[in-house]
Amino acid sequence: MTAERAPRVAMLSVHTSPLDQPGTGDAGGMNVYVLELARALAARGSRVEVFTRATSSDLPETVVLDGADADGRPLAPADARDVLLACDVDPGVTPPVLVHHVPAGPFEVLDKNDLPGVLCGMAAGVLRSEAARRPGWYDVVHSHYWLSGQVGAIAAQRWEVPLVHTAHTLARVKNANLGPGDTPEPTGRVMGEEQVVAEADALVASTAVEARELVEMYGADPQRVHVVEPGVDLDRFRPAGPGAARAARARLGLPADRQVVLFAGRVQALKAPDVLVRALGVLRATGRPVPLLLVLGGPSGRPTAVRELLALASTCGVADDVVVRPPAPRTELPEWYRAADVVAMPSRSESFGLVAAEAQATGVPVLAAAVGGLRTVVEDEVSGRLVPGHDPAVWADVLADALADDARRARWAASARGVAERFGWEAAAEQVLKVYRVAAEHRRT
Repeated sequence: MTAERAPRVAMLSVHTSPLDQPGTGDAGGMNVYVLELARALAARGSRVEVFTRATSSDLPETVVLDGADADGRPLAPADARDVLLACDVDPGVTPPVLVHHVPAGPFEVLDKNDLPGVLCGMAAGVLRSEAARRPGWYDVVHSHYWLSGQVGAIAAQRWEVPLVHTAHTLARVKNANLGPGDTPEPTGRVMGEEQVVAEADALVASTAVEARELVEMYGADPQRVHVVEPGVDLDRFRPAGPGAARAARARLGLPADRQVVLFAGRVQALKAPDVLVRALGVLRATGRPVPLLLVLGGPSGRPTAVRELLALASTCGVADDVVVRPPAPRTELPEWYRAADVVAMPSRSESFGLVAAEAQATGVPVLAAAVGGLRTVVEDEVSGRLVPGHDPAVWADVLADALADDARRARWAASARGVAERFGWEAAAEQVLKVYRVAAEHRRT
C-alpha cells in the first residue's frame, strides 16, 4: 500500500451478503455498512472486492456494482474486471465494487452456528481469487464479523498484508444482555472472537463504548483499536417537508387518524420488539391512548418469531394495534420513516444503531434504549429519548408522554437531522483509509 494510490481491498462478509435485504434472517445493519463503506472507498479510487458465501447455485459468480468510465458511463462486467486488473487506474474512472459469491458448503442458507464447518472451504475460495490477479494484488483484508475474521486471518497471512477487522457485534456483550428466552452465544464464538482480536493488525469499533468493550472484555491492545463511526446516506434519508407524513401514510395504506410507532428491524429477542408490544398492553390496561405499532421486519433466529410476537399482542389485548409488514427495500425505507410519529428501538444491545441514524436523518424522533451505540447516535431530549432499561411500564410512560406532546416531538424532529449529519459515509471512508495505513505500518514492524 502506498500513499500514491488507493488500496486494493479484499472485504469479507462470510455469513451474510451485502446484497441481501436487511431486516430478516441474519441481514441487518452490517449488510448496509459493508455495501456503503465499499462504495465510499471505491469513490476514493480503491478497488474493493467483497467475498461472501454462495447460498444458491443460481447466484452469479460475481456481481458488479457501480463504476463508471471517464465519461460517466456505467461499466459492463467485463470492463469492470479489466479496470480492476489494471495496475494503474485512470483518475477519471470510478472503480466498481465487485461482490464475489464463493461456493463453500451446501448451496443453502445455514444457521450461523453451522458456518464454522465451512470456513476452510470459504478460505480456499478467497485464496483462489488471487490466481486471477497479479501477485501482491491485495493491499489489505477487511473482515466483518468474527466468522469473516477467521477467514481473513488466513488470507492476510498468505498475502502478507494487514488484517483490519470490524466485529459489529460481540458475543460477550450479547450474552450480558440476553432477553427472555434468548439463547446465549456459544463458547466457540467467544473463542473465535478472541483469536481474531489477537490476530488483527487493527480493530475498527463503531463507538467509544465498543472500543472499551474490545479492550476490557477481549484484551485488545488499545493502540490497535480505532473508533470510526458508521455513516448514513444523507441524500436518501432526508426530511420531506410539511404534509410528508400524511402523504406517506396514504401511499402505504396506513391510517391517517392514529399515531404510529415504527419498529424497523429483525424480529428477535435482541431487538426486543416484545417490549413495545407489552408497553402497548400497559397503555391499554391503564386506559391511555394506544398508538399503532408498525413492525417493519421479518423473523430472525426462529422462523416462528413473527407469529410469536403477534400471539403476544393477542395475549396483551392489543392484537388490533400491532401490524407487521415485510422489510422494505432501502429505496422505500425513507417513506416508512416519514409515516411514523416516532421510531422506537428497545434493543438490548446495539454496536451502533443504523436505524436510529436513518430515522433522524429523515427528520423523525427516536425513542431508544440507553444501550451500546444508541447512546452515541441518539441525543437525549434533543433528537428523541434514551430510555433506561426494558421495563414495559417505563416504555409505556415514555411512549405516552412523547405522543401526547406535539410541540416536544416537533422540537426533536427539527433537531434530528442535525444530529444525523454527524454521520456520513464519506467521512467514515476517509477514517477507514487512515486505519488501513496504520495497520500496514503495524504489519511491517
